[in-house]
Amino acid sequence: MSSFAFYRFPHEESYTRVVLTEGEPEELLSPELLNGRSGFVMAPFVPSPECPILLFPKERCTINRETGNKGIKGSKGSKGSSSDPSPAYVRAFSRFHEALHTGHFSKLVLARFEEVKTGKLSPEHLFEDACQLYPRMFVALVSTPRSGTWLMATPEVLLRSEPRGYRTMALAGTMKLEGSLLNFDNPSQELVQQIRWSQKNIQEQRYVASYIKECLKNFSDDVVEDGPYTTRAANLVHLRSDFRFTLHQEKGIGSLLAVLHPTPAVCGLPKQAAQTFILENEDSSRRYYSGFCGPLSLTSEQDGTALYVSLRCMEIAADTCRLYAGGGLLRDSIERQEWEETEAKMQTMRSLINL
Repeated sequence: MSSFAFYRFPHEESYTRVVLTEGEPEELLSPELLNGRSGFVMAPFVPSPECPILLFPKERCTINRETGNKGIKGSKGSKGSSSDPSPAYVRAFSRFHEALHTGHFSKLVLARFEEVKTGKLSPEHLFEDACQLYPRMFVALVSTPRSGTWLMATPEVLLRSEPRGYRTMALAGTMKLEGSLLNFDNPSQELVQQIRWSQKNIQEQRYVASYIKECLKNFSDDVVEDGPYTTRAANLVHLRSDFRFTLHQEKGIGSLLAVLHPTPAVCGLPKQAAQTFILENEDSSRRYYSGFCGPLSLTSEQDGTALYVSLRCMEIAADTCRLYAGGGLLRDSIERQEWEETEAKMQTMRSLINL
């Protein structure tokens, strides 16, 4: 089967279908190799020969705008998992927490996966359901022989073009919405006053925002920051800061991506040491979870560049789905709370399976 990608931007009714008409996606081992390129991109947490950046080159794609996405008309409810932290998570949390207490890291992100026996599911129908259930999020379905099939509904922009430049965001800190707070939709509503952020969440978001601002200083002279403020993603809320900037002409998008990705929101600080620690101490490979995907200068008049961090995602196999989630750990993180945060994040994809 041909490699393909469907994607739908937040608050849009239509979606885009990208199909590779010949061959397989190009395989790249560094974001810098995206300089000057255009197409659709699917990148992993860390590129490797086994898990490379995949580029659908624009010149070998058919690109169609689709409307009339059906899908569900509303959630029928879903069954969550109420299990205690798994033994594997307990061991990994202990390793990460110990590393934080040594002072080598100010933040580390611990990810895990959960395999769910589903029977045969239609990825296209799951995509349609996700578009209906999560109107505020970027929804994408990507399938290639190298990566397998992945579905995501993510709230986090890594890099998006605008008429006068680019924008990115620092998104960190997580709380679950319940009861009347489920009516919360934007920061201007009175209900936002009921949301009280812990010092841990505030500090975690500040780490990410500071990192991004420092990165952008090497690529732009006019970085404007707005935030932090509370924003919703499915039944969760996060702390978010927005950054708008213009890119130095001599700097390429790929070079910026190589510096930005992975941000502390999915990795840790200091970045390189945290990335190495994660690769050596997480129980399984993240593969394309916490990477990024989206159009890269795919169409000049519509999409431009819109790359999103691959969060709230699952890998779809013949009769199983593997759900991925992670959480940022600081020195004062509590194991049970961090486990429950990953459970809440997995609920985004679990809700689609349970419909």
